[in-house]
Amino acid sequence: MTDIRRPASALDLAGLGISAIILGIGLWVFFAGPTGLMPVHFNIRGEADDWAGRETVGALIFGLGALLLILSGGMGRFARHAGDAARARSLRFAQLVILLSMTGVSLFVASLSLSGATSIGTVLPMAGLGAILMLTGAFLGRVGPNPVVGVRTPWAFKSKLAWERSNRLAGRLLFLIGLFGLACAPFVPQPFGIIAVIVAVLVAAILSAVESWRVWRADPDRQPF
Repeated sequence: MTDIRRPASALDLAGLGISAIILGIGLWVFFAGPTGLMPVHFNIRGEADDWAGRETVGALIFGLGALLLILSGGMGRFARHAGDAARARSLRFAQLVILLSMTGVSLFVASLSLSGATSIGTVLPMAGLGAILMLTGAFLGRVGPNPVVGVRTPWAFKSKLAWERSNRLAGRLLFLIGLFGLACAPFVPQPFGIIAVIVAVLVAAILSAVESWRVWRADPDRQPF
C-alpha cells in the first residue's frame, strides 16, 4: 500500500497548543506553585487521603501534558501516513478522543490539587466527569482500529465489524452515563453520585468487551486466532 503523507491538521496544532499549556502549568506549579501540601489522592468516600508538595503535583501535571503530546502526536502521525482517506479520518477521530479525554483529565487533576479540595463529594467533580464522558462518547464510535483508543479486545482486532459495533456501543453508553452525571450532579447525594458514575463506566467497558466477542463470533469475515 502506498504511504500517503498528508499535511498537519488543526488537530495536530491543537494537540501541540494544549500540551504546551498543560506542560507550562506543570512547570509553574513545580517551581512557583503553592508552598503548602495539596491533595493527590481520594478514597472511596471521596475524601482526600494523600497529600504532596508542589514538586510532586507539578511533576504529575507535567507528566499528563507529556503523555498528551506523545499520544496525540503519535496518532496524528499515523493519520498523516494512512493509506486511504477513510483510515486517516478514523484515526483523526481517535486523535480527537485523546485530546478531549486527556485534556479533561489533566484539567480535572490540576483543579482538584490546586484548589486544595478535601473532598470530591461535590457537584463540580461529578459534573466535570460527566462532561468528559459525554465528549469522549460522542466520538468514540467513529474511531478506527488503533492500539491506544477504543475497545481494544483481541476479537475487535480480528473483525472490522466487531470493532465498529463494540466501539459504537461503548460510545453510546459513555455518552448516556456522562449525560446522567452532568444532569444529576446537583441533585444526587455525594460521593454516591460520582461512585455510581465510575461503576457505570466499568459496567459499560465490560458490556462493550462482551459485544466485541459476540460480534466476532458471528462475523463470517472474522480472522481466526
